[in-house]
Amino acid sequence: MDRPSARPVSKQRIAVAFGIAAVADALSILASLAAPVQWAIDLAAAILLFAALGWQWILLPGLIMEAIPGLYVFPFWVLVVGAIAMWGSRGPGQHNKSTKRGE
Repeated sequence: MDRPSARPVSKQRIAVAFGIAAVADALSILASLAAPVQWAIDLAAAILLFAALGWQWILLPGLIMEAIPGLYVFPFWVLVVGAIAMWGSRGPGQHNKSTKRGE
């Protein structure tokens, strides 16, 4: 039985998510010397992004990448939201609709 495809995310929600991601990445860089503060910022960003975008599997690897020391200099939250905006919300078990069954 096929899983239902996820609903597309609205442009307004994507814009809100980009704002959340940009603020979280900027605050993360500013709090670079205080690891617990960075973790709190990233956890809050993940919760807010899940609230804005719904359940998106790609947010979990973004949270893991933000937790690795030293990688906070890369804007992973903005990149993750950009990926969702470009490719939509495809999760595990959801196949590309352009491929034929049986291939």
